[in-house]
Amino acid sequence: MKKCAFIFLLLSHFTFGQTPDYEKFDSDKSAKDSVMYTKLKTSMGKSKIGRQIYGFLFRDVYNTNILKNEIDKLEANPFAQYEGKVIGRIIVKQLDIFGPSVNDTTRRGNRFERFASKNFHTNTREKVIRKSFLLFKEWDKLNPQTLKDTERLLRANPIIHDARILVKERRGSPWMVDITVIIQDVWSINFDVAASSPKDFKIGIEDRNFQGNGHSFLNKITWKKDDPYQDFGARSVYTIPYIGKTFITGQISAIRERDLTQFSVRAFRPFLTVDTKDAGAIELGYYKIREYKRLNLFEKELVYQTGYYYSDLWYGHAFKLKGSRASQRLIVAGRRSSYEYRTRPEVRADTNKIYWNRTTILGSIGYSTRYYKRDILIYGFGRTEDVPTGSLISLTFGREQTEFGARNYAGLQYANGTYLSHEKGYLYFLANAGTYLKKKEAQQGILSLQSYYFSPLMKLGKAQTRNFVNLGFTYGINRDPIDYLNISGSDGIVGVNNSSLIGDKRLTLGFESVLFSKKSIVGFRVAYFTFANFGLVSLRNIPLFSSTLYQGYGIGLRIRNENLTFKTFQIRIGYYPNLPNTNSNFRFGFDSIQPLRLRDFDISAPSIIPLR
Repeated sequence: MKKCAFIFLLLSHFTFGQTPDYEKFDSDKSAKDSVMYTKLKTSMGKSKIGRQIYGFLFRDVYNTNILKNEIDKLEANPFAQYEGKVIGRIIVKQLDIFGPSVNDTTRRGNRFERFASKNFHTNTREKVIRKSFLLFKEWDKLNPQTLKDTERLLRANPIIHDARILVKERRGSPWMVDITVIIQDVWSINFDVAASSPKDFKIGIEDRNFQGNGHSFLNKITWKKDDPYQDFGARSVYTIPYIGKTFITGQISAIRERDLTQFSVRAFRPFLTVDTKDAGAIELGYYKIREYKRLNLFEKELVYQTGYYYSDLWYGHAFKLKGSRASQRLIVAGRRSSYEYRTRPEVRADTNKIYWNRTTILGSIGYSTRYYKRDILIYGFGRTEDVPTGSLISLTFGREQTEFGARNYAGLQYANGTYLSHEKGYLYFLANAGTYLKKKEAQQGILSLQSYYFSPLMKLGKAQTRNFVNLGFTYGINRDPIDYLNISGSDGIVGVNNSSLIGDKRLTLGFESVLFSKKSIVGFRVAYFTFANFGLVSLRNIPLFSSTLYQGYGIGLRIRNENLTFKTFQIRIGYYPNLPNTNSNFRFGFDSIQPLRLRDFDISAPSIIPLR
C-alpha cells in the first residue's frame, strides 16, 4: 500500500501540477525512518570502527535549503563589486574528492574517505589548472563575467565535480584583490565490465585525469566468440581537453569493433563563452560502419557495411554589435566537409543519397543571446548545474558537389530557453527547417520541433521532486526509403529497441517524475522515477494520425556518486501494451547512462540538419 500511495502522490502531483497534501504520509515515513536510523546509529556507535562505517555508508546528502540559498546569492554575480580591480595572487585550493564540498570546505571526511582520497586518486595538477583551465591571470583587471564563465567551464569539465571562486580585497590596497579558486575533482578511474559467459564479455577502463594532467585515456576490449561478424573488438581514445592556453581540445581515436571501425584525429575549439571570438575544428578520419536497416515493417532487416574517408574543417568568428547587450553576439562561420566512400550499397541519381560521394561548402550567419542560471537536482544528483537561458537564430546556406551533380542547401534554426516567471519552471523550444534544392525540388528535407519543460524543485517530505515533459515532432521531406526515423529509446519510447517502429514522420510525448532521495549509500545517491511515453510514427503516404499510438509506462531508480566518473546506473521496469514483434508486454532493464546536459545557445559549425 505504501508503494501504491507513493506512486499515486507522484502521479497526482505530475498530472495536476499542484503539490498534494502529503503531511501525514511524510510524518509517518519520517518517524519510521528516524527510529530505524537512530537504532542503527546507536548500535554501530558503540565502537569506533562502527561509527566510521556508519559515517561512510549513510549521509544526508541534500542540504537543499543551504545549497539553494547559496546558489540564489550567486545569481546576482558576486564578482560585480570588484570590477576593474587588479588581480593579485591566485590561490588554487583543491579539496579531497570525498568529505568536503565547495559549500563546506571545513568538513573532513571520515577515515575511509580520507584514505581513498589520498591513496587512490591524483588531483588535477595545479600547474594544469593555472595554465589551461583559467580564463584570467595575475595582474589582469577583474572582469566579473570572466570569473563567472570560468566557474561554469570548470564545472562543465568531466574531471571536476564542482568549483567556486572567491574574491578578497587586500588590506591597505583596496585597488587589488586576491582570488581563491576552489576545485573538487571526481574520481578519475572508470570501469566498464560486463559478461554473460566466458565467450561473451567486455572489459574497459578509462582514466579521465591521466596522471593528473586532465587528459582522458580510454581502453576497452570486447569478446564474443560466436558472433557471425567479428569476435574480438578493441578501442582506444585519447583526449586532451585544452592544449595550453588555446582552449583547443585534441582527440585521437583507434576503434575496431563489431559495428564500428574508426581511425581519426580531431582538434576543436567551440565558442566556450560569450567573449570567445574565434572557434573552429578540423577532423580527418576513416570510418567503417555496419548498418542495420529495414525498408518496411514486413521485410527482413538489411545488414551491410559502409566505409568512407571523412574530412571536415570549419571556422567561425563572433562580433559584438554596437548597442547590443554584453551577452549578445553576431556569429559568422564557414565549413567544408567531404565523404569519399569505399564501401556502400548501390547508389543512383535517385537512390540512397545519404551514401553519395560529396563535398559540401556551407556558410552561416546567426545571432545568439546567452545567460546561465545556477540550479540543482535537474540531471545531476546534487552538484551545481548551469542552466542555459537565452535564444539563437541561425541561417545556413551552401552548395554540395556530388557524383550526380550539384545541389544547393538552405536551413533555418531558432531556439529559446527561459525560466518562467513566478518560479513555474524552465521551458525550452527548438525549431529546425532545412532541405537540399535541385531544379526547384526539395530533397532530403526536414522540419522538426522540439520542446522540453521541467518543473521547479519541490519538497516531498524530506526528499525533493521534479517533473519533466518532452514533446517532439519531426517530418521528413522526400527522404529515401533507407533514410528514416525510429521512435525507440531516447527517440520516443523509453526502454524499447525495436527496428519496426520506423517512418518518415514522428510525434512523441514523454512524461517523467523524479524523486531525489535524501540518503546515500557508500556515497551513491538514489533517485526514483516514474515515466509515461507516447509515440506516433508512419511511413510515406500513411497519415501520421492514422498510425498506431505506441505507449510505454514504468517505474525505476537511478543511483550515482557525483564524486566518481561512473555513469548513472539505472534499473527500470516498463509496461508496453502494443509493441510489434514482441512476446511480452513487460520489460526489465539495467543499464548505465551518461548524465544529460541542457542545450546551450552557442552557434557552432554550419551543419546539415540531420533526420533524428
